[in-house]
Amino acid sequence: MKSIPPEVRAYRRTEDFTQDTFPIGLQNRHKTKAGVWARICILEGEILYRILEPEVEEYILTSEREGIVEPEIPHEVDLLGDARFFVEFLKAYSRA
Repeated sequence: MKSIPPEVRAYRRTEDFTQDTFPIGLQNRHKTKAGVWARICILEGEILYRILEPEVEEYILTSEREGIVEPEIPHEVDLLGDARFFVEFLKAYSRA
């Protein structure tokens, strides 16, 4: 899994998701826009994070291990039992 570049900053955060509010769209193949990174932050439980391209990679995310989503890379997530998490979106800002 990649690291978030130092020049990107958070600009938006989702609500906390649980088993009852987990969006179906996150469970299916999706990706962020060009230049947009994401951080999957686990508050409770575990989540399976699957990167789909260029090669399939799978990670179990916990409160000790967040998920890093690269721009435009297809991925999906799935809950592993009861869990609570949110997604934080980040991008680079020019200093102009």
